[in-house]
Amino acid sequence: MRVIAGTARGKNLQALPGEDVTRPTINRVKEAMFSSVQFLVPGARVLDLFAGSGQLGIEALSRGAKRCVFLDQSPQAAQIVKENCKLAGVFGASRVSVGEAFLFLSADREQFDLVLLDPPFGYGTLARVLPILDSHVAPGGVVLCESEREAQLPDTAGGLRLVKQYHYGKIMVSRYEKEGEA
Repeated sequence: MRVIAGTARGKNLQALPGEDVTRPTINRVKEAMFSSVQFLVPGARVLDLFAGSGQLGIEALSRGAKRCVFLDQSPQAAQIVKENCKLAGVFGASRVSVGEAFLFLSADREQFDLVLLDPPFGYGTLARVLPILDSHVAPGGVVLCESEREAQLPDTAGGLRLVKQYHYGKIMVSRYEKEGEA
């Protein structure tokens, strides 16, 4: 697993062993995700909510995002995120927290221009988190959700509107947008 583009291009990132803990996004999917938001990333405030190894948020920082908040409920995963941020040279623009996503969203008031969601598959997490996430997405913001192809996601979640879904084998990436100026 490596950073594809930007200042940390080519840096190899670490992940916790076992796909039951973290399931790294394959490069083809990651490249497609970032191609779809390439003009939004520079200067963006980013949230990597189910961070795992932190590869999605690190990719955003490498491509010019202003800052990224990483959250994972696993202390071991959060430690890997910190190490990967240091390795990629983006630690200064990072805030790494350990916690459960729903509790974080109920307590935190920050708004983000780009939210990256890659929760564990098969639990319906995206459909439950999207309505809560709405108040954390800035006007004109984008939410990219990685899920299993069969995931049932809402067309709208508060002010978030599903605008596109991309399929890559067994993976689906859903793009939600919030109306308003970025």
